[in-house]
Amino acid sequence: MSEQNPADGARKPMFYDPNDHRIRSFVTRAGRLSTAQGRAIEELGPRFCLPYAKETLDTAAAFGRAAPVIFEIGFGMGDTTATIATGMPDKDFIGVEVHTPGVGSLLKQIGEQGLGNLRLIQHDAVEVLTHMIAPASLAGVHVFFPDPWHKARHNKRRLIQAPLVQLLCTRLAPGGYLHCATDWEEYAQQMLEVLGAEPDLVNMADGYAPRPAYRPVTKFENRGIKLGHGVWDLVFQRR
Repeated sequence: MSEQNPADGARKPMFYDPNDHRIRSFVTRAGRLSTAQGRAIEELGPRFCLPYAKETLDTAAAFGRAAPVIFEIGFGMGDTTATIATGMPDKDFIGVEVHTPGVGSLLKQIGEQGLGNLRLIQHDAVEVLTHMIAPASLAGVHVFFPDPWHKARHNKRRLIQAPLVQLLCTRLAPGGYLHCATDWEEYAQQMLEVLGAEPDLVNMADGYAPRPAYRPVTKFENRGIKLGHGVWDLVFQRR
């Protein structure tokens, strides 16, 4: 399940897969892979990319240490993810993305910046959460700028819906957090409603949250702010 950060490129469309009877948040497509991205996948992929498997991931073995784990759904081209991982060396990050150029881009940044606290999985995030992430094991979840699907008839395709939020709650440890951000006000309102209705979550702010210092302001976001566009952060904690 992947949502493109608008700072890192165009948002991805979604499609319905009749084989598993649920709406997916991505479409697998061939993207233009740069030479540098391809080299990063070839050279760094074996070390930093984890294969999808229907078995619980041993995060301590994957990272070579025991540390709090943050899970990100849809890191796009990975700029924000790399910045956050750099600023939180005491935490480990699992980023899930289906778009191959995005995986290559973040692997390239991992190599350039020497980021040992990042692991990537190129697969559907719902399946990764369901089969690979142990219950009550995550310290946090990041979902930044998912596709807003602004037409009313497409609202059902939005990522932040009750079933996913319920799944995320089962994977968050007590006290763990869920941080969402969007630049679409109506989607922000829906997020606030859906997250607020989940009994296992408590809002850490009175409505929308100030942007946490760890989330950088992207170039896209800066352009939007200059044009008077808003950005809404939501931070909820697992009870």
